[in-house]
Amino acid sequence: MLMKTPAFILDETQLLTNLNILADIRKKSGCKVLYAMKALPCSRVLEIAKPFVDGFAVSSLFEAQLAQEILNGQGEVHLTTPALIADELYELTTLCTHINFNSLTHHNRYAPIVETQAKMGLRVNPKLSFLTDERYNPCRQNSKLGIDIDTLWQSNCLELEQVSGLHFHTVFSATDFTPLLQTIDKLRRYFGNQLEKLQWLNFGGGYLFHSISDYQPFIDLVIELRRELKVEIYIELGKGIIGNAASIVASVIDVFESDGKTVAILDTSVNHNPEVFEYQRSPTVLEHDPKGRYNFILAGGTCLAGDIFGEYRFKQPLELGDKITFENVGAYTLIKAHRFNGHNFPDIYLQHASEKLELLKQYTYQDYQQQWSMTAQKI
Repeated sequence: MLMKTPAFILDETQLLTNLNILADIRKKSGCKVLYAMKALPCSRVLEIAKPFVDGFAVSSLFEAQLAQEILNGQGEVHLTTPALIADELYELTTLCTHINFNSLTHHNRYAPIVETQAKMGLRVNPKLSFLTDERYNPCRQNSKLGIDIDTLWQSNCLELEQVSGLHFHTVFSATDFTPLLQTIDKLRRYFGNQLEKLQWLNFGGGYLFHSISDYQPFIDLVIELRRELKVEIYIELGKGIIGNAASIVASVIDVFESDGKTVAILDTSVNHNPEVFEYQRSPTVLEHDPKGRYNFILAGGTCLAGDIFGEYRFKQPLELGDKITFENVGAYTLIKAHRFNGHNFPDIYLQHASEKLELLKQYTYQDYQQQWSMTAQKI
């Protein structure tokens, strides 16, 4: 198949490798695995992941609806969000098996509605910061994510058996389990045998299992908690499942000099990878050679001055039509993509183990026109 660029390519082999790693850990430890849809809710990814996971972790009504369409009642749907909207709550209780309240005010307000329909949990903020970049830190000062552990300890929510589980999430792209061990230690020091009244603990996500060489500390911890507390243990991974299983391939469409440096304009942009601009991150480029003789600024094709991927080196000078491959962009790219300047979304392909490319989706002008065509509606 002749591939057009820009192209978002899902690597089925890498995705299955990641899922098989988790399946092995799941078997050895007895934990339950959820795929966090916020990373990439592409239906083909959900279908591939479905046999390997116990369900999906969602953060909104739309995600919950899509989760149930894929699961068809054959799996769990866990909702955790600070944006619990009253008008959506009843429908959420019909779609979700578990609802974790982000605050005590939400718990006090909505527990009577939820408790007869879904299992209730609380998201706790353990007040342990493991990240230096506050933009990623869920336990930052004045965090909006979860109930302060001291407030929860004083509330007697666990004492009164008002909830059946606790959820926490403290890391981003972690490659060892030290933060998890420290978090569990703090929870046990605070709540002691009250944890035995729970039905589950959800460790959240943020751990890149495919980049961790020793899983034994995780396995031992899960076995210990399941034995001593008699609770189910959940992990909910997004980037840890899809992050390294996709790439964006772009073409060079212009090359010119600017103030003594060479700029290569691509037919992709930060439209397709917004975190490059949001977090000023330079993505990994397959063709980059640190020892290459030729230095280029790779820039996107929109009018945004900051639509820049960074400076990279190459063995040969870039020419029109050359391909540039951005690796490890499965998570938080397409889900955040937009059409600024009217630039289209990339075509989406699935690369099978046989190397065969399958075109999954193309976007057209009609998609763009439908998004921005406004007709008065009766309300």
